[in-house]
Amino acid sequence: MSLFVEHLSQILIVLGLLALIIEVAVLGFATFVLFFLGLSLVLSGLMMSVSLLDATLMNALWVNAVLTAALAAVLWQPLKRMQAKTQSTEVNSDFADITLVLSDDLNEQSQLTHAYSGITWQLKSETPIAKGTTVKVVKKSVGVLWVEALNTPS
Repeated sequence: MSLFVEHLSQILIVLGLLALIIEVAVLGFATFVLFFLGLSLVLSGLMMSVSLLDATLMNALWVNAVLTAALAAVLWQPLKRMQAKTQSTEVNSDFADITLVLSDDLNEQSQLTHAYSGITWQLKSETPIAKGTTVKVVKKSVGVLWVEALNTPS
């Protein structure tokens, strides 16, 4: 037990770093509890290393309890706002390279489909496109391929 108390500051720092690694690497910063705990363990270990605190188990317990609560109170809202910011980017996939010739006119009322990759997709366009036109897929959504005309029929 004396070995544990002798190296309490280093043990707290290592435990704090482990908690931070688990929070970021394993949990993907999804919960903040381990982040606050890890940060408080590292801070209390550093305070004990530079002799701002006595290296006792009771001090470690109380300081970590207070620091964890204080860090949670101060950082919860900013971290929640940071986590809420998302970027919606369109992923370019092999669907962008599909071109086909329309077998029928494509307009709002048409039920034109195209079989691709084992799935029957409904074809849609924002503008009417005539039969025989070569079209390219520009966007995809669930069960729908959105197309645009590449050339006009001859």
